[in-house]
Amino acid sequence: QVQLIESGGGLVQTGGSMRLSCVASGRSSNNYAMAWFRQAPGKEREFVAAISWSGDITDYSDSVKGRFTISRDNAKNTVYLQMNSLKAEDTAAYFCAGAPDYGYTIVLSSYDYWGQGTQVTVSS
Repeated sequence: QVQLIESGGGLVQTGGSMRLSCVASGRSSNNYAMAWFRQAPGKEREFVAAISWSGDITDYSDSVKGRFTISRDNAKNTVYLQMNSLKAEDTAAYFCAGAPDYGYTIVLSSYDYWGQGTQVTVSS
């Protein structure tokens, strides 16, 4: 059984920065894709960023490209999301996810492991 536990959410002002962390316990996350998704109230869950098992491939949604950075430390079974220049529209619950059958994917349905989510609120 794999558990993904996110941390680092909270309240930040517009233009500020925040770093989310996701630690995987149980099966090692070193050999499969990891990603961050987010969901705002009344909206569908959407892709934010993904990283390959080795960390050499990353991808971002257009809305966060240039502002967010996904990274991973396989020695610590941890994935990070560094968020800079935050905007009010970044307010959402952020979910860490793992795709055990894929070395890299951005398709939501490929992700079988999910964290409980961490709330990020950007205020003006």
